[in-house]
Amino acid sequence: MIEVKNLSKYYGDFKAVDKLNFRIGEGEIVGFLGPNGAGKSTTMNMLTGYLAASEGQILIDNKDIMEDAKTARKAIGYLPEIPPLYPDMTVMEYLSFIYELKGAKQPRKEHLQEICKLAGIEEVRGRLIGNLSKGYRQRVGIAYALVGDPPILILDEPTAGLDPKQIAEIRELVVHLGKKHTVMLSTHILSEVQAVCRHIIVISAGKIAADGNPDTTAAQLCKERGVLVRIEGPRGEVVTALRNLSGAGKVKCRQTEERNVYEYTVLQEGDQDMSRSIFALCASHSWPLLACRSAEGTLEEMFIRLTDTDRGV
Repeated sequence: MIEVKNLSKYYGDFKAVDKLNFRIGEGEIVGFLGPNGAGKSTTMNMLTGYLAASEGQILIDNKDIMEDAKTARKAIGYLPEIPPLYPDMTVMEYLSFIYELKGAKQPRKEHLQEICKLAGIEEVRGRLIGNLSKGYRQRVGIAYALVGDPPILILDEPTAGLDPKQIAEIRELVVHLGKKHTVMLSTHILSEVQAVCRHIIVISAGKIAADGNPDTTAAQLCKERGVLVRIEGPRGEVVTALRNLSGAGKVKCRQTEERNVYEYTVLQEGDQDMSRSIFALCASHSWPLLACRSAEGTLEEMFIRLTDTDRGV
């Protein structure tokens, strides 16, 4: 459905996207991940034809988006991070306007009613968009992407700014949409990706850092065994003590939101289980051990390793 070949985008001397190559098959729900400034939105804007590529090729349902833009764009429903809504229109007025703008061919009344039902906005379709909650406005944005029944949906941060209940609702909607559409989903919420995506693409500094099944990719990239612990205590002393434990290798540390509480990844040398010795260490120093679990093969650990170049202590 989507094929990207050697895709690059330059802004002057700055290369925002650097020779991307990936393929998204029919019926897949794909998580598109990366830190801020990695090139995700730039890539999505090129995929949807909103931005011209500097180099490379984009095929949408076997149509080159530069050579046959009109046909290629009809296959895509795009929800940008900030949905292009008109607050002074009612929901139905807005969707009818988008219907005309896209030149949709489906019977108007039935098609828009079906979209409202699918997006869960039937009860607000007569209300002004400006009076809707953030969650409902996001649903209207998804309805906008569905007008014309495109086979491909590209959703840029569809749950940004929503509360946990609204995030869960949008997540369920994305899963439902994936039964009929190919979905490309950009998000920073890793639990969201793990819940709905069986294929991930990770981009870092404009380049592909990973492409595949999230669980398999995480396990392959995080081959080192280790223990992830959260300890309250003096950072320097804790790091030194952890390094001196029998069987311990490299120790990585990051600060948490709590004062004097840090998260440590202790990589293991050999097959020795470090959990008991870490517990004994904390007990002997009266350092509260707040969490302890295996650090191998998690999506979060994979994402940090791929996108953070300075993690060592």
